[in-house]
Amino acid sequence: MKLIIYTERYHVSHAVHNFMDFYYSINMTYLASDLLDKGLSPEQITDAVEVAIKIANSSGIEAHKHFMPVYSGREQGVIKDCKLSHLAYNLVLMNADATLHAVGEFQVNVLKSFLNNSL
Repeated sequence: MKLIIYTERYHVSHAVHNFMDFYYSINMTYLASDLLDKGLSPEQITDAVEVAIKIANSSGIEAHKHFMPVYSGREQGVIKDCKLSHLAYNLVLMNADATLHAVGEFQVNVLKSFLNNSL
């Protein structure tokens, strides 16, 4: 019986790709599910992640360096999640449902910081 994750032969390109994924994941210190603690629902998080990835792609940011699908353990069991870099976490929060206090507060703080630095 073979193990599911075992591969008899590794291609150099696969090994390099796996190493680079690992390297990028080192800077992904956030989980999308962390936003549950800020009052976002799983659906709101999913929508915000999708928008953030679209923004990254349209801005020339290589999304695979900032977003990585993973599975996480929560009280309710194992859930689909996404590891996020600092940039990705902020993009997700910025593009989440603006009616939530945490999102509105974040957006105002970003704008204040931008305006203070541009004067």
